[in-house]
Amino acid sequence: MIRIMKAGRVTAAVLAAGAVTALAGAPAQAATAPPTTNWTADLSTVDQDDVNVTGQGGTLTLADAAWHRTSRVFAGSEGSLLTAGHRLGSAANRVSAELTADTPRGTSVDVDVRGRTGVNDWTEWTPAGTALKSAVNEVQVRISLHSTTDGVRPSVKSVALSADSVPQASALAAGTELTYKVFGTREGLPGGTTANGHVITSRDHFVALPSGKALAPKGTGNYSVRVCRTDGSKCEYAPVWDVGPWNEQDDYWNPSSVRTKFKDLPQGQPEAYAAYHNGYNGGKSGLGYKVQNPAGIDLADGVFWDGLGMSDNGNVNVTYLWTGSGPTGVVSTAGDPMNVRASASTSAAIKGLAANYAKVNIECYVEGDTVTGKFGTGNIWDRIGPGHYVSDTYLQTGSDQPVAPHC
Repeated sequence: MIRIMKAGRVTAAVLAAGAVTALAGAPAQAATAPPTTNWTADLSTVDQDDVNVTGQGGTLTLADAAWHRTSRVFAGSEGSLLTAGHRLGSAANRVSAELTADTPRGTSVDVDVRGRTGVNDWTEWTPAGTALKSAVNEVQVRISLHSTTDGVRPSVKSVALSADSVPQASALAAGTELTYKVFGTREGLPGGTTANGHVITSRDHFVALPSGKALAPKGTGNYSVRVCRTDGSKCEYAPVWDVGPWNEQDDYWNPSSVRTKFKDLPQGQPEAYAAYHNGYNGGKSGLGYKVQNPAGIDLADGVFWDGLGMSDNGNVNVTYLWTGSGPTGVVSTAGDPMNVRASASTSAAIKGLAANYAKVNIECYVEGDTVTGKFGTGNIWDRIGPGHYVSDTYLQTGSDQPVAPHC
């Protein structure tokens, strides 16, 4: 990320000769501006995707200088603005940002970008100044504001953006999504607010990962996981709506060439695990807290109790669904999670849950029981995991026809 920690006024904060500032993908709605490779972020339009910011007068700042998400225990404040998607004049794999901002001591501003790679698919959020994993034609920018002192706010006057392409040091191979066994903890906190602005409900269905690279905007599942008991008996597909536990820059599922921090740890090992078990970083998290457990994922109560049937914190197998490739669909229900069945039948054994908004990978399809769902009536069922089937009538795939081959 571009993090500005200087006191006073900051101008042209990020534009180094060889440094990239960040690519971003598009929002759910189509961008309407003419395609360009140079543009200025709209800082005045604040909507439901944004968290604790105001753009009054065209200057972006924190709306409440003492607000922070419930899982964060510290003085100060935070907030973020997601810009509308921007269509590029030509495909590019990085975006540079030039900021004009006032950043009093103890405040900072980050700029991250992501690129749209398909109907429901995005690159991870990438710090400005870093190449995306692939060239894209549409990007979205996230501007995050931080303060460590109550009442002190940064303010952003303008963000000038430009896109270009650079050679990539290493590209992540597309293929089967990554899966790692990590320690899972119950998040709880009903009534609190997550990093994407979602207000937590009783028995809610989302997860938290310790990096903003995979934080889905509120009401979306652009980044979702399949989390399962280690014996595979129960699983849930759920969106990533919060950042934590213990760390905020630990994308441990990525290889060291991409991982933001803790590059000396094995891929798939959370920093909290290394700190707790091996005394890594003096037994502290990247935020300076003494690590009390080795957690690599937080589970909302509905995932913890209903999806997985857990009664205590423990190891789970987590599949980071956006790291795979192939056709996808977004679960769309009236709000409650839907049952995941062992076969294409409404009477088949329930293998777990798929939360509303979760983006799932579709391996193949079969014909089965006729079901009436959000998108009509039909007998097509999609296999979204090993022995996991859901009716296609509850998946937004962008097509009325099957999007994957027959099983």
